[in-house]
Amino acid sequence: MNAFKAYDIRGIYNEDFNKSDVYRIGFFLPSLLKADKVLVGRDVRASSPEIFEYLCKGITDSGIDVYDIGLSTTPLVYWATARFGFDASVMITASHNPKEYNGLKISRSNALPVGLDSGLGELKKLMETADIIIAPQKGKIIEYDIKEKYLDFQRNYLSDISNLNISMDCSNGMAALLIKDILGNQPHYIFDELDGSFPNHEANPLEAENIVDLQHLVAENKSDIGVIFDGDADRVMFVDENSKFISPDLIIGLLSHYFLEEKGLKGNVLQDIRTSKAVGEYIRKFGSEIYTWKVGRAYAALKLREIDGIYGGELAGHYYFKDFYYSDSGILACLLVLDIVAKFKRQGIKLSEAIAGISKYANSGEINFRIEQKQEAMDAIRDHFSAQEKPLAYFDFDGYRVEFKDWWFNVRPSNTEPYLRFLAEAINTDLLETKVAEVNKIISAFR
Repeated sequence: MNAFKAYDIRGIYNEDFNKSDVYRIGFFLPSLLKADKVLVGRDVRASSPEIFEYLCKGITDSGIDVYDIGLSTTPLVYWATARFGFDASVMITASHNPKEYNGLKISRSNALPVGLDSGLGELKKLMETADIIIAPQKGKIIEYDIKEKYLDFQRNYLSDISNLNISMDCSNGMAALLIKDILGNQPHYIFDELDGSFPNHEANPLEAENIVDLQHLVAENKSDIGVIFDGDADRVMFVDENSKFISPDLIIGLLSHYFLEEKGLKGNVLQDIRTSKAVGEYIRKFGSEIYTWKVGRAYAALKLREIDGIYGGELAGHYYFKDFYYSDSGILACLLVLDIVAKFKRQGIKLSEAIAGISKYANSGEINFRIEQKQEAMDAIRDHFSAQEKPLAYFDFDGYRVEFKDWWFNVRPSNTEPYLRFLAEAINTDLLETKVAEVNKIISAFR
């Protein structure tokens, strides 16, 4: 079985894992997490009903009840796990991956993530080696409808955005289950039918070709902002009024206008190791401090809780909130950004202008190198530049982030794909291009 990843269980269904694997996962999960009931939600992929069937069969054969919330976004499962006191939950989804993929996102009490280092490794060992002994009294599947309660929670963050012209792409994913109940018909929607075959584009907004339809919609409707969700609605991304994609890390800076300016909160804000240096500089203007940590919910949600952070975000479009049990929610992030943009518009400030006030460096974006000798290449890049110039800051907990006077870089191995990922930022484009060219030369020795 090849589906156990750093953050979740995910792969091509019936290749990387199958219904027998899912049954065994379900059987051993309650004992691993010491749960007397398990909350389960699912996305709309074609394989989700079968995965749900065999997951529930495993759970109930272990003697534990399943609380079935039906079709769901991933953040709804996180919220319900913590809000209603479940010690274990599973969301059946492959998030932004293509239609042939599926997976399981597992959480423990208080919606704490279960990653490879915090339970998935033990679960894998159990399902591969332990014996199945069916409980004398099987558990039940209990329908558990909490959609309206969740919508009420989300509506608490809906402000007066009547002045905004919004375009929105639901990517045929799970955001379409809820978003109209919150925003009504105000936005111009596309691909707002639930369809796990993703007939219009893959539900991954980080790929440029997947936001083209939204960019056209923004231009056609002369919108103030464009919004796009991924497949399970734990991520959200934005384009400005000129249809220009906004790098998701810059939204961490934009959110400071809600939490740090409007609400007057002071404290830590979390960013991942790839985040623009400009974000921390912007947040410090409001009297708060930026904290840098590893990529991925399995790390970010735990770290935000540990540092008692106000909120946080990642380059991949995840945004975490203390008031959301330190978990990520694409819809909640969307509502907060719309609130901020509406207030800026009343002041005569466009979204592109607000972002320009945050972003001030030339940024390469993530560049992927397919190589086998990942660690050796990472070390070579670090050593090459550190020999040229003394680093001002150095982080080594998720690859390397090395900061110099006029530029910085992050190089890290992908946790889910056979790639080495490189990102750099500099005070001007010429310097950035020079450094990227040097990296390409270094990498070529390892191909």
